[in-house]
Amino acid sequence: MPHLHEQIDFTVAIFVVHAGRVLLVLHRKLGKWLPLGGHIELDEDPEQAARREAREESGLEVELVGDRPPTTEPGTRALIAPRFLDIHRINPTHEHIGMIYWARPLATAGRLDPQLAVAEHHDIRWVSALQLDELQPPLSGAIRWYCEKALAELAQ
Repeated sequence: MPHLHEQIDFTVAIFVVHAGRVLLVLHRKLGKWLPLGGHIELDEDPEQAARREAREESGLEVELVGDRPPTTEPGTRALIAPRFLDIHRINPTHEHIGMIYWARPLATAGRLDPQLAVAEHHDIRWVSALQLDELQPPLSGAIRWYCEKALAELAQ
């Protein structure tokens, strides 16, 4: 998706955890291991964007993990809070405000095998904490930290 604004966009990153492993993709354009994610489109909220990106990039339906305050009333809908927020530079003139979610896959007809989005990624795989060191190219420090944190918090 093209940038919605010249200087800054809002994005989601979804760290999906299942059976002690986190789902990562080797991003085709960036050449990096990343979680599922992407831009929040103008016609959706962050929750909708996170579920859409997970479905588009892996074929999996996910359940976002987090707190939803009991404040929904006419004219207001409470959203699940992202686990973390960050801001990261994309190029010298553009940044992304990232909403970082934890999620669990929902078994659709018993299926939990992710499907590769060939146009966007070279690879997709479930990775254990021990396998994080084996990935090539190596994970960035931030992505590694989020992976470890998600794995620890969603341990079953």
